[in-house]
Amino acid sequence: MYQNTQSAVDERLRSRRFLQTAVVTAVLALAVVTAAPAQAPAPAPALGKADATRYLDTIKTLAAPDMEGRGAGTKGIDRAAHLLEQRYQSLGLDPAGAQGYFQPFTVTTGAKLVSGNDLQEDVAGKKKILKLNDDFVPFSFSSSGEVEAPAVFAGYGVSAGEFGYDDYAGLDVQGKIVVLLRYEPAGFAARGGHQGLTQHAALITKAINARNHGAKAVVVVNGKLGAGEEDRLTRFGSVSGPENAGILLVQVKNKVAQDWFAAAGKSLAAVQNQIDAGTKPASFAFPGALHLSVAVHIDTIHATVNNVLAYLPGKTDEYIIVGAHYDHLGYGNADSLAPSQIGQIHPGADDNASGTSGVLELARLFAPLKGQLPRGILFMSFAGEELGLLGSADWVQQPTRPLDKAIAMINMDMIGRIKGEKVYIGGVGTGSTFQSILTAGQRNSPFHFDYSAGGYAASDHTSFVARKIPVLFFFSGLHSDYHKPSDTWDKINAPDAARLLDFIAGVMTQLNTAAERPKFITVAAEDPHSGVTGTGGGGGYGPWFGSIPDFGQSENGVRFSDIQPGSPAAKAGLKAGDVLVDFAGKPIRNLYDFTDALRRSKVGDVVAVTVLRDAKPLKASVVLAQRR
Repeated sequence: MYQNTQSAVDERLRSRRFLQTAVVTAVLALAVVTAAPAQAPAPAPALGKADATRYLDTIKTLAAPDMEGRGAGTKGIDRAAHLLEQRYQSLGLDPAGAQGYFQPFTVTTGAKLVSGNDLQEDVAGKKKILKLNDDFVPFSFSSSGEVEAPAVFAGYGVSAGEFGYDDYAGLDVQGKIVVLLRYEPAGFAARGGHQGLTQHAALITKAINARNHGAKAVVVVNGKLGAGEEDRLTRFGSVSGPENAGILLVQVKNKVAQDWFAAAGKSLAAVQNQIDAGTKPASFAFPGALHLSVAVHIDTIHATVNNVLAYLPGKTDEYIIVGAHYDHLGYGNADSLAPSQIGQIHPGADDNASGTSGVLELARLFAPLKGQLPRGILFMSFAGEELGLLGSADWVQQPTRPLDKAIAMINMDMIGRIKGEKVYIGGVGTGSTFQSILTAGQRNSPFHFDYSAGGYAASDHTSFVARKIPVLFFFSGLHSDYHKPSDTWDKINAPDAARLLDFIAGVMTQLNTAAERPKFITVAAEDPHSGVTGTGGGGGYGPWFGSIPDFGQSENGVRFSDIQPGSPAAKAGLKAGDVLVDFAGKPIRNLYDFTDALRRSKVGDVVAVTVLRDAKPLKASVVLAQRR
């Protein structure tokens, strides 16, 4: 399951998309929809039963060490793709990709430092070249480039209107290099009535704020350390952010910055204590004798990965989609929730070998019915989900079968850890016949279903609901092994997962043989305007805007894949396909920028936005509303 972080866990902010504690419960409560009268359905075909042993054996294979956590760019994910191809082929299913069973696409897997990374200081005419990885290190989402400019201390780099606090108030940083402390003033927790850090402590928030104030580079300092804590530089690539923050961003050790403070007749520790004691800024411009020269050069790392697709033909050209993502975190990255174990294989047995094995088991059950069913079935194994739903986003943009012939999409993400026979089903309100089908099936099911109506969540079905395809999302719940090396096959509840697959097979059969296809229904829900959220007590996403992003696009604006009916964005005339490039005078390069701008807004604000529609700029005024 995809998690898009603003900062690493060592940044003490765990971010994720619009679901963290309970994926399906983030949407509205169930809206009961009654199916319209229809003609008599075709006779239901006879199906076998899901095999719990076979199901678990597939998970063991996918979660084995040689699969390397199925991380993008590893040999392991290629092995997994070929395994899926072989399984589909052995079942006699037709290839349904752009190249046989495969649909290749390119993803960004990380970044690397190349030659030319440099930080030099000039303190009262004394020049010094600092050492990479000893004295300083760039962050992986820094821009590449070179800047030489005077330095300015801007406290924690925070502009927090909700706390009446602004480190940039009265401070001229235009064209300069800002020196910032990590985290945030200690008094924020008391003023906000919460525990933990707010979104203002995130490095990407600091970078965006500095850029929007006109700074050309950011130098981050650890500052105050806890008992026994060392003044360490952050490992390159361990903090998540956009591909390019639009500003140079590096970190230096305290001992380096202390020399700069000493040249100004100050102490780094004393200034930080002063800020914390009164929760009042203490920003200042370093003496003119201090100049810094920053050079950052980063190359983005790309890899080719594959969706794996197989088709079971029916008697008509309509079809059902059944999918799951097969990729995971590889050896761990900034999305790992076990940062001390980055470098170890994150096997992803539940996330999402469990769903992938489920697709293969359903393909095995339905394969003997090739050509016999009223409608076809498209079995889809997605790559790139953990990087932002990229595989499903790529397919809906370049579908290998007509989108208008897809009557429903069923997604399974983390179905292997069912507890207390409880299963979450999302998207129930998106199809006119879903509720009646599920209710009928539940009568003979051992499970207790927790329904939710909305179809937008942190997994691949989101790409389909944005294209007006009804979706159902099956999920067994989060657990303490999520995004950790401890998500292993031995914790899978295979017997219950097999029983759930039998239930899903029944749902598929009802959808396939029904005389009429389900009608798509737009479900009003909370505004998941971006995939970047903070759980540090910072107030969620801010006011309601009403857009759904295209997760396949990461830079040069935020493309809307959908606009929620009745939302502020809809009332302002914004449409699916528009690309947001400016929000209240702030440039929008990516989802992080959009999130930051929206969080700094208030309910009732009238915000001037600029979107590109058919590559032409269009201005609109959006009245931000209270979240539903």
